[in-house]
Amino acid sequence: MNNDTTPQVQFDPASARFGASRSQKRLEDDRLLVGKGLFSDDRRFEGEAAMVLVRSPHAHAKIAAVDLRAALAAPGVIAAWTMADLRANGVKPIPVPPLFKRADGQPMSAPPRTPLAEGRVYYVGQPVAAVVAQTRQQAQDAADLVAVDYEELPCVVDARDAVAPGAPLLWSGAPGNVAAETRFGKPADVQAAFSRAAHVTEIELHNQRVIAVAMEPRCAIGAHEAARTTVYTQCQQPTGARDALAATFGGKPADFRIVNGDIGGGFGMKTGLQTEDALVAYAARKLGRPVRWRGDRSEEFLAAHMGRDMRFRAALALDAEGRILALKLHMLGNMGAVPVGSSAMVPLMMVAKVLTSVYRVPAVDYHMQGVLTNTMATGAYRGAGRPEGNFMMERLIEKAGREMGIDPVQVRMRNLLQPADFPHATHAGEMYDTGNFPRMLEGLVKLADWHGFEARRAESRKRGRLRGRGLSAYLEWTGALPTETVDIEVDAEGHITVFSGTQAMGQGLETSYTQLITEVLQIPAKGVTIVQGDTDHANGVGSVGSRSAFVGGSAVVAAGRTLIARGKELAAETLEAAPADIEFRGGRFFIAGTDRSIALSELAARQAERRVRVSATQTPSTPSWPNGAQACEVEIDPETGIVELARLTSMDDIGRIINHMIVQGQIQGGIAQGVGQALYEQAVYDADSGQLLTGSLMDYCVPRADQFPQMTNAFDESVPCQTNLLGVKGCGEIGTIGAVPAVVHAVLDALAESGVTHLEMPLTPEKVWRALRRG
Repeated sequence: MNNDTTPQVQFDPASARFGASRSQKRLEDDRLLVGKGLFSDDRRFEGEAAMVLVRSPHAHAKIAAVDLRAALAAPGVIAAWTMADLRANGVKPIPVPPLFKRADGQPMSAPPRTPLAEGRVYYVGQPVAAVVAQTRQQAQDAADLVAVDYEELPCVVDARDAVAPGAPLLWSGAPGNVAAETRFGKPADVQAAFSRAAHVTEIELHNQRVIAVAMEPRCAIGAHEAARTTVYTQCQQPTGARDALAATFGGKPADFRIVNGDIGGGFGMKTGLQTEDALVAYAARKLGRPVRWRGDRSEEFLAAHMGRDMRFRAALALDAEGRILALKLHMLGNMGAVPVGSSAMVPLMMVAKVLTSVYRVPAVDYHMQGVLTNTMATGAYRGAGRPEGNFMMERLIEKAGREMGIDPVQVRMRNLLQPADFPHATHAGEMYDTGNFPRMLEGLVKLADWHGFEARRAESRKRGRLRGRGLSAYLEWTGALPTETVDIEVDAEGHITVFSGTQAMGQGLETSYTQLITEVLQIPAKGVTIVQGDTDHANGVGSVGSRSAFVGGSAVVAAGRTLIARGKELAAETLEAAPADIEFRGGRFFIAGTDRSIALSELAARQAERRVRVSATQTPSTPSWPNGAQACEVEIDPETGIVELARLTSMDDIGRIINHMIVQGQIQGGIAQGVGQALYEQAVYDADSGQLLTGSLMDYCVPRADQFPQMTNAFDESVPCQTNLLGVKGCGEIGTIGAVPAVVHAVLDALAESGVTHLEMPLTPEKVWRALRRG
């Protein structure tokens, strides 16, 4: 194998032509749309058993005793276990990275993430025991027979309540229920700025808890053969899950394998090793047969990690012209009870990366606290901290403009960073490489016909409707863990196989990667296979933080070039020419100035293994910073409070575009999820009992396609990212980031005549109706 491990950290204009914004048809759709996908329930194994979990009905309780005898005696039952059984067999807690510290300088402290509860339960839905039977129905019946003696304890479900004096303490290592915290900025500079400010805008808001609601519920199948354990699952980070599995069992990564098929949506919720992955692995190792666990929809509501749930208190200091002087902020991030890998990272690090967004903010003072509550963990969910940070900033600047009588567009224009400000160092230690923020806002104003709004408002008023318009400008951060390796192999028949550690889950990576490699190697798409999601064949960081094209796509192009370079060496040997005289075109290697040539497939056939395989690694020097602006118009029925979307417009700079159709789909899907949070979605726990009140789709509202108008989406490719080979910036989450504030501002604009200045999300019909009656 030939390896190129030299990072390509600069934008290469020659590479940016790959894809060239073409809207090539998605290659994966042909099999997915006719039912030929390979999702978790499409896999079946001979001798497969079924696992069902006994989950806690209490939000906080001691486990006095667990009696498995009746369950073990039930028909079809093969085994049943508690955490004591797993401990006896060497199973450890699933590792959570210790990235942060408490105020006293000690490492972050929280209950360990044991696969089954140990001694105490911390939230409703925490697994307490596992039952394995011949069939799922038998396992469900037996699970009902498990007798658990609980001693119920007081609970707390809201971060604000959890840090109040006298609140129930979840974990002795986290005094005041604060597991860890971070600070950014210079408080003295901020205090000085506030003392000379002409105007101060203050706000308190709750970025509410939401649920991912992936189309395909989580599922895991464990298999053990020849001292090696394989977990067939749905994981956005297969390599990381494999390594965590090895750590949980005290083994070596080579003893474990993670295999994905097609994944019916992830949205961040399927990152890392799941508790259930570890449990089926244990069961397969213990029983020597395949064991399947599959969550039903209600189980997913209870026990898959959730998103958002941050409480902000912030103030913005401005001069008399509405220019920002300083930002002061305190945030409580509700991490739940038993953190997953991203639980602390999202509130304590990711929010700070984008809080100042596209604006010039001379001084900041941030204080972020990660709080433990008796709820399911929060973690990565589409945007993971960036929607929360941008929403906070947009609400502040919108409110400041209204208080100071400055037009929403103008107050933003006065504060935008200018092209001459780049590269721009942030208060969180990041560096913006490129951007033209004023052009994005100007483009949106024109695209959305912002100045034609009053005529549309008048027309709505004739029909008895309230009409409002909202605006957002925003900044995204992409490229989490910016290193990715891609292997490429060509066989004697000329077939190209690309091995990548990123993971498709609906975003079209098979198409995008094929598009890139066919253009590099000048071959037809039918001769290319993309392999992802199998740690025996491809390893890497995975697909999180909109990094797949930014890092993974760059690695695909780099690997293709490495294959050409290796091919030139082999062709020179075969054709008896100097490597410098070898040219590559049309999938063949030529001696310059002659018609003597040889194909890649012929070179592969001449090798001992009848293949040529190379590897390339890409490590962009910094993350990328997609940015843009969105406008929304809504109509409200004042008799019912129902909000209808009238217009949705976006203008985005996501760098160079590989496939325009895929990008537009990602933007529109992201906008839909942002609209869901703004208008419909909220996970609610009962404050007294800790029970999840929104435990099904009867109680938790998600948006539908028929609630959306035709969206208008435009892109500006004139400012490519300078820190990766392709100049791309990532697009998977930016739609969500901009939609939430734009929709909220549109609703508040429609209600402004009634004196309404702030409402907490979601802006449900009841909430809007009541606000109109109060106003």
